[in-house]
Amino acid sequence: MQSIEVEKIGMYSGHNDCIYGLLEGLAPQQFFSSGADGLVVAWDMNYPDQGELVAKVSNSVYAMALDPLSQRLWIGQNFQGVHLIDCLSRKEIRSAAITDSYIFSMLHRNGLLYCACGDGSVVVLEDTQLGVVARLKFSEKSARTLAFSPDGLHLAIGYSDNYIRIVSLSNGQLIAEIPAHDNSVFTLVYSPDGKHLLSGSRDARLKVWNVNAGYALQQSIVAHMYAINDMAYSPDGRYFVTCSMDKSIKIWDAKVFRLLKVIDKARHAGHGTSVNKVLWTEYNGYIVSGSDDRNVSIWSLKI
Repeated sequence: MQSIEVEKIGMYSGHNDCIYGLLEGLAPQQFFSSGADGLVVAWDMNYPDQGELVAKVSNSVYAMALDPLSQRLWIGQNFQGVHLIDCLSRKEIRSAAITDSYIFSMLHRNGLLYCACGDGSVVVLEDTQLGVVARLKFSEKSARTLAFSPDGLHLAIGYSDNYIRIVSLSNGQLIAEIPAHDNSVFTLVYSPDGKHLLSGSRDARLKVWNVNAGYALQQSIVAHMYAINDMAYSPDGRYFVTCSMDKSIKIWDAKVFRLLKVIDKARHAGHGTSVNKVLWTEYNGYIVSGSDDRNVSIWSLKI
């Protein structure tokens, strides 16, 4: 059985409220955080707890997206819309009032920005002028999370009506509707090889869907005590991490979907409240987590 040693190597403070967003930055050691305080902060793991303010808006920021080539950052301001920021100058280029509801998730691909909104729509924008290209509406319930398949063919959308819907990226047509969970689908992630789609829900279950078998259910796991908020694969694809409202972070074997390690407050000085977001970075294999406790923690694993 594999042995995993966990070391907490840093805790970054600076936000004034719950942290909801984490996003890998322009360099391997950099990441962005956002939260209920409307702050977007850039951090460098070489310089602990020295964040730089990138943007400040009046409402919560759940979602961000980045284009490293153009060094532009998109942030979703709840109830207001999307802001396009130049990462170097920290200046806003433009904004667009695309919705008066929440923006729960954002992804950028091939000149387009996809925004999952609280009114059930996925708004597709041209990434520079922020003009609306399409509005995908398959439910009246919130669109909570987005994931692109590695082959660039599919967009997976998780909803508060407990469904996962698979959409063709070439024409925006609905491919599959999956009655996936007993409660809202909060997080989706494709395996790096594209063979599996993982879903995490407010029902605390982790589910594994076989992409090549038409997204058939392969495995259902009672993974946490409370809602699964986010997931991420390790850079080599051998492991993945989940985080939860139950305050824990869990490390899993990606081949057999077996739990390997639990990171929590009692054993590792983990977060004291809900863990909302997690990244598994290429920089030394560090895991980054953000919580309702207003802190970002950095974790090193020895497997």
